[in-house]
Amino acid sequence: MELGSGPAIARPRVGQTGWALIGVSPFLVFAFMFLILPTMYLVVGAFQDADGNFTFGNLADLFQPSIRSAYWISIKVSLASAIGGALVGFFLAYAGVMGGLPGWIRPTLMTFCGVASNFAGLPLAFAFLATLGRTGIVTVLLVKYFDFNIYSTGFNLLSFWGLALTYLYFQIPLMVLILAPALDGLKREWREAAEILGANSFHYWRHIALPVLWPSLLGTTILLFANAFGAIATAYGLTGSSLNIVTILLYAQIRGDVLHNQNLGYALALGMILITGFSNGLYIWLRSRSERWLR
Repeated sequence: MELGSGPAIARPRVGQTGWALIGVSPFLVFAFMFLILPTMYLVVGAFQDADGNFTFGNLADLFQPSIRSAYWISIKVSLASAIGGALVGFFLAYAGVMGGLPGWIRPTLMTFCGVASNFAGLPLAFAFLATLGRTGIVTVLLVKYFDFNIYSTGFNLLSFWGLALTYLYFQIPLMVLILAPALDGLKREWREAAEILGANSFHYWRHIALPVLWPSLLGTTILLFANAFGAIATAYGLTGSSLNIVTILLYAQIRGDVLHNQNLGYALALGMILITGFSNGLYIWLRSRSERWLR
């Protein structure tokens, strides 16, 4: 090695690269079969009519009042659950990671969040109906022991806010799981340096911690939005067709009812892909910015 040259970097041998490709091939096959290929299929179908002829009619139909309303309701439900999940999840993650609680609480919290973030669909809808439905156990106990009926206040589980509340069950744990590593990345030296310079806790969070965490907070909130926007089983099991959200409308168009139009369903799915793809792209970009400080 010549004087002044950098250290030699070991490059993987051809055989090692081949074995690595074999190891990752199941993921590549899975992604192609269940992500790329179906996406290409529905993109093509969105520009075809029932006879297979090219048309822009399906995209034009997306601007019908009922479809625009479905997209808007889905966006509002996703925003409500994402913002609520981000706020509660942030304080819960802060308490578990930096709150000085007993050591057993954090692993217990993370284990629960790992399970709860994947608990969705029909089981989650049934759990909320059995708990907060009109004959749910919590509703009955409140009436029996406190003479208080939550439905007399205007609350309705089978409504916009009821669905947003149900989504919080998996949105909050997801926020905790993603944000906990970001909180761990806040270096102790930053707080110590701030205290030496006379900063209190408010100044530390205002000028140091929150600016560093802001890309992670915003990016995770966007990810929660995309997570709720694509949910269907929970909404369908909880509200049926009483709440006009885009995933239920898409399900009706694909599976068939009196309004059955499969190609319109493909166009609906294409619109959802564009919205969730844009959201996930923002999340990846914001996360990369945050990781520059948290490494």
